[in-house]
Amino acid sequence: MKYLVMVQCTQADYEGMRGKANATSPAWSQEEVQAMYAFMGALNDDLAETGELIDGQGLVEPAKTRLVGLGDDGKPVITDGPYGETKELLAGYWVLDCASLERVTEIAERVIQCPQPAGASNYPVVIRPIQDGSAADV
Repeated sequence: MKYLVMVQCTQADYEGMRGKANATSPAWSQEEVQAMYAFMGALNDDLAETGELIDGQGLVEPAKTRLVGLGDDGKPVITDGPYGETKELLAGYWVLDCASLERVTEIAERVIQCPQPAGASNYPVVIRPIQDGSAADV
């Protein structure tokens, strides 16, 4: 079965990763950022070797986000981010093809072990099965 595995963060977390401490995120050192990228790279390599990795990407900071919605008048409303009312946004994802929910949960347990500096926020990893088009998925 295919699964979408998602990690979350906030704009403040991205700022912390750029070395700018703030009320909710410590300043990350270059070594801490590199350790995170090395961890994620090794995870991606392992998932590619097992054949479970379909796709995986990190996303740019929420400040570079654009939201397209529908206004009360039925016309599109376009807003640039970040959004004060939004606490956490998608930071990255994997699309995985795993034999079971238990296997994808093992992978998520590995994801939460990603190194980060003391005081950094810990967000849960979200696992969502991807519909295969059958009525049983609805």
